[in-house]
Amino acid sequence: MSVIALELWTKLGWPQMHHLFALLCLVAVVKLTMLLAERRDAFRNFEAFPGPPAHWLFGHVKEFKQDGTDLDKFVKWGQKYPYAFPMWFGPFVCFMNIHHPDYVKTLLISTEPKDDLSYKFIESWLGEGLLVSKGQKWLRHRRLLTPGFHYDVLKPYVKLVSDSAKTMLDKWESYANTNESFELFKHVSLMTLDSILKCAFSDNSNCQTDSGTNAYIKAVYELSNLINLRFRTFPYHNDLIFYLSPHGFRYRKACKVAYSHTEEVIRKRKEALKEEKELDRVQAKRNLDFLDILLLARDEKQQGLSDEDIRAEVDTFMFEGHDTTASGISFILYSLACHPEHQKICREEIIQAMDGKDTMEWEDLSKIPYTTMCIKESLRLYPPVPGMSRKITKPMTFFDGRTLPKGKLSIVYGIHRNAAVWENPNVFDPLRFLPENVSTRSPHAFVPFSAGPRNCIGQTFAMNELKVATALTLKRYQLIEDPAQKPMLIPRLVLRSLNGIHIKIKPVDPQE
Repeated sequence: MSVIALELWTKLGWPQMHHLFALLCLVAVVKLTMLLAERRDAFRNFEAFPGPPAHWLFGHVKEFKQDGTDLDKFVKWGQKYPYAFPMWFGPFVCFMNIHHPDYVKTLLISTEPKDDLSYKFIESWLGEGLLVSKGQKWLRHRRLLTPGFHYDVLKPYVKLVSDSAKTMLDKWESYANTNESFELFKHVSLMTLDSILKCAFSDNSNCQTDSGTNAYIKAVYELSNLINLRFRTFPYHNDLIFYLSPHGFRYRKACKVAYSHTEEVIRKRKEALKEEKELDRVQAKRNLDFLDILLLARDEKQQGLSDEDIRAEVDTFMFEGHDTTASGISFILYSLACHPEHQKICREEIIQAMDGKDTMEWEDLSKIPYTTMCIKESLRLYPPVPGMSRKITKPMTFFDGRTLPKGKLSIVYGIHRNAAVWENPNVFDPLRFLPENVSTRSPHAFVPFSAGPRNCIGQTFAMNELKVATALTLKRYQLIEDPAQKPMLIPRLVLRSLNGIHIKIKPVDPQE
């Protein structure tokens, strides 16, 4: 018996220990009863929606091998169970996965909140920023931050992103004549971090040229993996068990690295803004950025955001502003490497649009429609955010007459590969996004940035960055597929590849 147990035994005596043990047993019984009631309710709520058979204890968790085939399983099940099917994570947690535009529309036009399980795990890292907050808090923050994405604010960012992209492309010179493939994601992650720091936070970090692995990016990768692991491991849903586990220790360590990074960015800007209290006065001196608007935003009562809220929004935009776009750009370049016929058309269009310049400008973004269609087609096949979920607080009836009384709904990868919506869904075909083809399709068939009231506030910034990075890369390099290293897709907070994303490059021949 441990020393602590002996001390308790001595101090409390047998009767008191007996009562304590009885109390713990009672708590355990009550908790188990509540969980069993939740399981019974979930079965009842999802009874109108058949799905793949689930193990009584593990649910569908063992079906997912983390080997690059998991997302294909979602698509396969979607073919067997049209519109929607339930999926169990352990014995008590069930999500209904939807993969049809009319189901997606019903969910996304609603004001239902983010689900309180998977986003709770993210909240322990990112705080209550726009990604996870709800109700009046979300509404107030969204209203205060919207000016940060006005086109007058976004316009100067195009040159900054161009500069970051050119730094990355300069580094690629060492690969250009080797005929050897290299891994894209690590390079693109540094470039998009460099871009978000320059654009949103006016911070010239030199993160692309500093030697060694960037600590913040490494921490984000670790946090993303651990959040996914926690979601798939039922005992880790309990805060105390996760906190005491080795994975919980790694999670807290990575959080500290991420927090120190964002706190330093905020500290430096607060110091610079000590003398200025109004946006107009700041704007008279230089271009406004997201952090200016965040620190100086005021509501109708002249109340700003608390220090805690500011850090949550900075953490959110630091993560979402670099990791999602890194995934998007990497898979776009990979897609074009695999389809040289489309790459050639894009390059010709880009060279004509840039007209001899080596930097993209705001006006050039609208001059590359074919490239934009290729970007959208890659986002369809490889959505940077492979899933999003909501919690249904009141009955929701879908177009086919079935009703979900309450529960958790998730929109996953399958919506963009649904053969009932997309002809030959696994084929790369940018012509799907010709205006005449888009007009015949539900707007909720293509939702890489979500839709409805909780759509991505930064989607214009993201699309601009994807266009700039793609255009400057194609102007300079020919992208070549490496058939020996095809990506093995894994769903994390953003879409990643288990074995990285590899391509070969060679300089563009000016005579071509």
